[in-house]
Amino acid sequence: MPEEQQKIVRTVSILTRRLRAGKTYEDFRRAWFHTTGFAVKGKDAGSGRAQLLTFINLFDPREIIVPGFATTTLEQLKDALDIDVNVRGENPLDEVIEPAIGRSFTLRVAEDDFSAAGDIPYSPASIDGRKTDMAEVAEDIRTLATIYTAAAKKRDAANAARKQAR
Repeated sequence: MPEEQQKIVRTVSILTRRLRAGKTYEDFRRAWFHTTGFAVKGKDAGSGRAQLLTFINLFDPREIIVPGFATTTLEQLKDALDIDVNVRGENPLDEVIEPAIGRSFTLRVAEDDFSAAGDIPYSPASIDGRKTDMAEVAEDIRTLATIYTAAAKKRDAANAARKQAR
């Protein structure tokens, strides 16, 4: 495998959806729940991981926020996005959520633990004790933006075909 495919990236996708009037979180969960995994665990380059957390907005209980945390190679990320596009295309949420969806796709550049009491000295951005190289981050952002854009085009084409078939 080329070196860039073995590189581990840590991404977070944040999707914000609003329940249709009369729909519940359980309605959303039944329609949204992924019964197919993203196939990243146990692959060659490190410990691939894809974890989604679900939150309900305290001030607007119809708003559902799902951040997805992934630790993958670039190739694993592409494969996982293809799986997501296929699963979501086969299991649309149209009946449960309003059409507008907020989407943010991010690259983790630092982890900081502010749990201690008292003063905490400044430290440069790092992950797992490794200082973050911001030039590398800029390159990763360009690469990841290309990957997510390609997945969005596939998703939009699948949604358009599904809606046209109705």
